[in-house]
Amino acid sequence: MKNEALISEDKEQLARFAKALAHPVRIYIVRLLSQQACCYSGDLSEVLPIAKSTLSQHLKILKESGLIQGTIEAPKIKYCINQHNWKEAEKLFKDLFDSSLL
Repeated sequence: MKNEALISEDKEQLARFAKALAHPVRIYIVRLLSQQACCYSGDLSEVLPIAKSTLSQHLKILKESGLIQGTIEAPKIKYCINQHNWKEAEKLFKDLFDSSLL
């Protein structure tokens, strides 16, 4: 294994992305958002069979990780994929899976 830092900014960012994606509902939300330009939180609550408060918590986690972004358009919030961070996540995961771990 290469001599690399145990903890680096890239590894911390990768861990934040991985943690945000570590729930099936959040993966579903990201997939749904990736198939359209944007989506309102009210529309998501109609599609997902979970409480609105639970949906809000999942959206908060995804937003805090930077994978999605939300824009307030009172009384709704419009969510969409954060394209820049999504590309960064893709690169970091690809680097992880391409590295020789065995």
